[in-house]
Amino acid sequence: MHLDPLSESAETISARQPSIHAPASHAPSAAKHYSTFKALGVMLWYPTAQWLSGINELYDLVAQEKLIHGEDLVKLHAFTTQLAEMDILEAQESYVDTFDRIRSLALHLFEHVHGDSRDRGQAMVDLTTVYQEHGFALSKGELPDYLPAFLEFLTYLPKADAFEMLADTGHILVSLGKRLDERESPYLAVFNGLIRLAGRVPEPAIRKTGAVFPSFEMLDKDWEDKPIDFMGAEEPKTDGGCSSSPASSGGCGGCGSGGGCGGSSQHNPQLQGA
Repeated sequence: MHLDPLSESAETISARQPSIHAPASHAPSAAKHYSTFKALGVMLWYPTAQWLSGINELYDLVAQEKLIHGEDLVKLHAFTTQLAEMDILEAQESYVDTFDRIRSLALHLFEHVHGDSRDRGQAMVDLTTVYQEHGFALSKGELPDYLPAFLEFLTYLPKADAFEMLADTGHILVSLGKRLDERESPYLAVFNGLIRLAGRVPEPAIRKTGAVFPSFEMLDKDWEDKPIDFMGAEEPKTDGGCSSSPASSGGCGGCGSGGGCGGSSQHNPQLQGA
């Protein structure tokens, strides 16, 4: 079940994609909320013919709200045009090669904070609690740290709160954007927009002449050697320690939980650490 459509013309968006169930009283309004967050999240869904048919409407919505502009908007338009014209199987293969096969590009952002440690399960419980405290619930089988789901949640928050929570994910978004740039991925256009909305500046990849493009295994090994700090969370510990506080300050949950919600729509593991 998806939430109310981003616009009347965007009802083709697939109902099976990740979403958050919101009470009727939380329906977003143009005066108090931004739909750009959800629109960018939808662009990170696994490609299907059903929702790709509405991708031009998603771009139009982003352009109308004017949160993204200049070169970032131009590149986003090029991305949506490319995706709309791409063969569906080619688009799906590109998505899987990018977000499913490379652990260091996973859209589950707690993956970049806690790895496989026990802290990750508790962080997801904390983030789920944040959603519930605001009156929201994830669709069955969805994980709270999946970036598109989190961005949808931001759409239902007051504008200032949404920006504050997105800012908590800023340096993770920058790191992911840099890795996408290294692979010359078209999805960089989406992340550059998110990075600027989070109050950060995209970091371009350093290209070396004659450099050998790293394999999936090399990328994951480099990612494991360089854990990312996130909202006060430290490198995963074997004792399961947790140094972050709950999300009462505007974050996305304790134990380093933040405004991120990433992961593949193809294989979402079950929520851990109840």
